[in-house]
Formats: sequence, structure tokens, C-alpha cells
Amino acid sequence: MSKPAVKAIPEGMHSLTPHLVCADAAAAIEFYKKAFHATDASVLPGPGGKIMHAHLRIGDSSLMLMDEYPEFCSFAPKSLKGSPVTIHLYVENADAVYNRAVAAGAIAKMPMEDTFWGDRYGVLEDPFGHSWSIATHIRDMSPEEIREGAQKMCTEEPAK
Repeated sequence: MSKPAVKAIPEGMHSLTPHLVCADAAAAIEFYKKAFHATDASVLPGPGGKIMHAHLRIGDSSLMLMDEYPEFCSFAPKSLKGSPVTIHLYVENADAVYNRAVAAGAIAKMPMEDTFWGDRYGVLEDPFGHSWSIATHIRDMSPEEIREGAQKMCTEEPAK
């Protein structure tokens, strides 16, 4: 009797999944539960009480994370003085999620606003140095409308 074929992409996973390195992954898991209603999928303990691997679910997507292990060249954003990566999270109510994340300890980097590309959108930094953009799509825009909105934003004088 032959074994069934193994799926190249496991059930419930997508092609692309963020995998974060966090200083204090256990605290990060608790933050993501409070801020984004993450649920535990699995946690693999590592040496010294650290987390070697964790898999969470936020909405219909997965988020993997682990503790930082400098000895294995795995550094969290604060150890690197920041991260150039932003995790984009689409939700039903961006304002509610943004406010809940701030209440849970995130730092507001860009306030929630209606954008020229059709999203209600804001940016946070979580307590572990990761940047998150939170959005709800509120109107469909044509590519031309988006280009015009971008051009207008880039040529307007900043508000004082």
C-alpha cells in the first residue's frame, strides 16, 4: 500500500508567510493575541527557555516567529536598530484593530486615514520593533485614479 502524496504547501498555509524574529517571543505571542486576536497553532520550545519556533494564525493567515538567537545569526529588529519590513494586515475594521494594538502596547507611527488607493490605513510599531500596516479596503479605485492620487499627494505642500 503506497502512502498518500504529501502536499507541497501544507493545508491551511499560503505561499508566503511572514516569519518574525523577536526578543522575547513568548511576550510577542501574547501581544499578537491581544492586538490582532492571533490564535496559537503550535509552539516549539528551544534551549534556555526560548521559543525555537511558533506558528500563529491571524485571520486566514499564518505568522511564524521565534526568539532571537544571536549565536545562529537570528536578530530581532531592535538588535538591528530597526527593520525595513512592514507586515500588512487587512482586517474588517482597521480603526478597531489599530486602537486595540495601541492599547496593547504598539506605537502609532502613522494615524489611521482614508488613502488615495482606497484603503482606511495606518501604521504601528509593535513592542518588538516590527512595523505593521493595518488596513480595511473602503473603495475600489482605477489604476488611473490611484496614479492621480499619488501624484497629488507628492506635489502638495505638507500640512503645518
